[in-house]
Amino acid sequence: MTRNGLVIVNTGDGKGKTTAALGIVLRAWGRGMKVCVIQFLKHEGGAWGEVRAANKLEIDWIKTGDGFTWTSRDMDETTAKALHGWEIAKEKIISGAYDIVVLDEFTYLLTLGWLDTDAALDWLKANKPAEMHLIITGRGAPQPLIDYADLVTEMKNIKHPYDSGIQAQGGIEF
Repeated sequence: MTRNGLVIVNTGDGKGKTTAALGIVLRAWGRGMKVCVIQFLKHEGGAWGEVRAANKLEIDWIKTGDGFTWTSRDMDETTAKALHGWEIAKEKIISGAYDIVVLDEFTYLLTLGWLDTDAALDWLKANKPAEMHLIITGRGAPQPLIDYADLVTEMKNIKHPYDSGIQAQGGIEF
């Protein structure tokens, strides 16, 4: 049976974009599929729960950021790290070594203008293996990315504990 590699986009202002991608990662791992996750903004030294689990499961996990953009002390460095992540992503995508590649928080590179949307999509159209699944997460997915994708889910914030003063909790948010 030939697999049709899907392009999946999880976007929107609500919580759960990365979490939904990780559900697919776990499901794929359970079926013996090879997975690579590339996080574009989260700090390279971070050891959140999902990173710890990925290490135990031997899932390839790459963090190329220095933290979220709103905490950046040097936006030039933050941008350079994210663009370096895109170069790594391209290598992983064309390697043929993975059934699934996740580009976590990739939409920010596009919406912040660090990477040209059309150029990135042209590269993906020309180079993504037909059988490989690609998952892209992040707020504000640009319309051309939505048009390119096979599956798009928009997370909508209805209620969040942070709005009531409850801080992020290990095992739930990180």
